Amino acid sequence: MAGMTLADDPTLPLDLHLPESPAPQRRRFRKRFLLVLLIPVFMFSGAVIGMYYQPPGLQRFYALTGLQPGGGADSPMALPPDIEVPQQMAETMLPSDVVGLARLMPRGDIAVVAAPYGAGDSRVAEILVAIGDEVDRGAPLARLDNREALEGAVLQAEANLAIREAALMQTRSAIEASRAEAQATLDQARATAEEAAATLSRTEALAEGGIATTATLDGARTAAREAELAVERAAATLARFSAVALEDQPDVVVASRNVAAAEAELERARMDLRRSEVRAPITGTILDIHATPGERPPAEGIMEMGDTGQMMAEVEIWQDRIADVAQGQPVEIAADALGRSLHGTVERIGLTVGRQGLISDDAAANSDARVVRVLVALDAESSAVAARYTNLEAVARIDTGAGERAER
Repeated sequence: MAGMTLADDPTLPLDLHLPESPAPQRRRFRKRFLLVLLIPVFMFSGAVIGMYYQPPGLQRFYALTGLQPGGGADSPMALPPDIEVPQQMAETMLPSDVVGLARLMPRGDIAVVAAPYGAGDSRVAEILVAIGDEVDRGAPLARLDNREALEGAVLQAEANLAIREAALMQTRSAIEASRAEAQATLDQARATAEEAAATLSRTEALAEGGIATTATLDGARTAAREAELAVERAAATLARFSAVALEDQPDVVVASRNVAAAEAELERARMDLRRSEVRAPITGTILDIHATPGERPPAEGIMEMGDTGQMMAEVEIWQDRIADVAQGQPVEIAADALGRSLHGTVERIGLTVGRQGLISDDAAANSDARVVRVLVALDAESSAVAARYTNLEAVARIDTGAGERAER
């Protein structure tokens, strides 16, 4: 029946008391669900903060596991994936820092002292310096065994020069004597000519008086003419010696040229003698010696030296990070052998991109990276420490954000 419920139906044997249906309730949002949603946010934030500040605990974790920040990414965050940053540097590293492998070197790099040009088959006879000695430019460092033969050539050239100089003196003396003789001959010819002229005048007077014969007069005239010719001849001879200065006389010029040739020969012999000595090309410190007495000068040079008074660092920066590097930026250099950090500033940035020359200890590291070389000038204290570690490979950290922090 319409309007009746199961409780009002008289046909049912039992009296059913059904509960009233409850009203629908709204579900409450529980806070624990919000915490579940915030957990990934907290984890991401913690990872970012840890990567940025790198607290000591995280640093020790990286040290124990051998992992490094960003090492598994195609574009690492902090540094190239084949560089292991020393502990003392990692503690102060910032995300803006640029890191690269470095090599300590003297200013101007290492100077290789080779045998002189033209040494030929000479052997090393004597080493005059030791490792660590400070020498000036041009100082003798070693002698070769061809010195005695070259000294003999110098003595021979000196003797030849002495002969040529004596010949020049002899030529000058002979010309001066000839000039004096020509002058005396001219004076004598003039005196004879005056006497012949006087005799001719007397003979002409006697001939006019009929006292002297024609033959006598002709003889006087002939004698006077011969005397005049003798004067002209003596004057011409004297003119040959006095027309130009003594040094411009042809014989003197030839003798002077012979002396100049002998002097050139002597200078060449002395130059050859200097080739028997190995001299310092720069002022600096002897870093290494590659030869011993009795050996031929090796192809890599007899010794190496450098100006360790000002030490530098050559840093290889990956080409995708060089845009952040500028002159004057502070640089920290660290290596296990140093036991401390060195400091300096960027002095010069290379203009070319080349292949990586410094390789890390990792055998699987990339050895074909494209890098730009940056020269770093160490400060006085760091330079004194680095002077004992030429060619030491280290890790350099360039603080590219120092300028921005100073402006703030």
